[in-house]
Amino acid sequence: MSAVRVLVVEDEATAAQAHAEYVGRVDGFEVVAVARSAGDAARVLGREPVDLVLLDMHLPDGHGLGLVRSMRAAGHLCDIIAVTSARDADVVRQAVAHGVVLYLLKPFTYPTFRAKLEQYAAYRASLAGGGQEFAQEEVDGLLGSLRAPVAAPLPKGMSAETLRDVTQAVRQADRALSATEVAERVGASRVTARRYLEHLADAGRLERAPRYGGTGRPEVEYRWRG
Repeated sequence: MSAVRVLVVEDEATAAQAHAEYVGRVDGFEVVAVARSAGDAARVLGREPVDLVLLDMHLPDGHGLGLVRSMRAAGHLCDIIAVTSARDADVVRQAVAHGVVLYLLKPFTYPTFRAKLEQYAAYRASLAGGGQEFAQEEVDGLLGSLRAPVAAPLPKGMSAETLRDVTQAVRQADRALSATEVAERVGASRVTARRYLEHLADAGRLERAPRYGGTGRPEVEYRWRG
C-alpha cells in the first residue's frame, strides 16, 4: 500500500515543523506540504493529491472550519484530523459534522500523535481490505476503530488535567513566567509546576530563558513558543 500523503496546516512555525517531523517518523505516512494559512492550504490542495489533512483550527486568515467547508465545496474528499487547542463544544460538533475523523488536542506528546496516526492507518487498512459491500459488523468495526480512545502516555505521576492547566497558564500570559508564578496560577507546588514546565519545554512547546535581576542564581522563566 502506498504511503498516506499528508498536508500539515498549522500557523505556528515551531508547531508546523514539529508536526511535519512527527509525521515523518510514523511508518506509512509522508508529508507532501506544510501550509501556514487557509489560503496556502487551498493552493496546495489544488495542485497536490492529498489523503489526509492535519488541521489547526486557529489560522491567520480564517477559522479551520471555514477551510473544511471550502474543501468540501471544491470536491476535496481527503480525510481530516484536527490538531488544535480548540476545545469549544460547538467547534467539536461542527468538526464532526463536516467529516473530521479524529480530534487531537494540544498539547500532546509524540506517542499520542503516533497513536492517532496508527489509529487512522488501521481505519484505512480496513477500508482497503473490504470487498464491494460491508456487513453490519464490518461497518461497526470500521467506525469503532476511529472512535476507540487513545490514552495519552504521560510520564509517571503526571496528569492530563494539570498539564492542561499549566499549558493554559503559560499560553495566556502576556509575558514569560517562572515556575513559582505558574504554581500560583494553577494552585500547585513550585516543584510540580516546574516538572510540567520542563516536560513542555522538552517537547518543544515552551522556550526557556534565565531571568536576571534578583539576588542569587537567576531563575528560569518559560514562554509559549510561536
